[in-house]
Amino acid sequence: MIGGKDILFLKEVPDGVLLNLRVIPRSFRTGFAGLYGETSVKLRIQSPPVENAANRACQKFLAKKLGVSKAQLIIKSGLKSRDKVVLIRNVSLEYVRNRLDV
Repeated sequence: MIGGKDILFLKEVPDGVLLNLRVIPRSFRTGFAGLYGETSVKLRIQSPPVENAANRACQKFLAKKLGVSKAQLIIKSGLKSRDKVVLIRNVSLEYVRNRLDV
């Protein structure tokens, strides 16, 4: 389970839900690793941050975890940063919370 009562890393917007991430590339395995501060979820990714590989791996992991297509995931900010904001289109906050077990 990630988070507690107040989910500060998720925000519902008209297009879907925004998810704040802190991505750790070149990790031993891919998966969530708890919170990063109060406003982001730490996501470890095996891929290196070279030629967009970590961003693609991030989208692939999130699509599988959330049960959505990769086309529904848009990195709104942080393409070249560890801190990313991902838009998950056409889903509700409740749906994302349930899939993330928060």
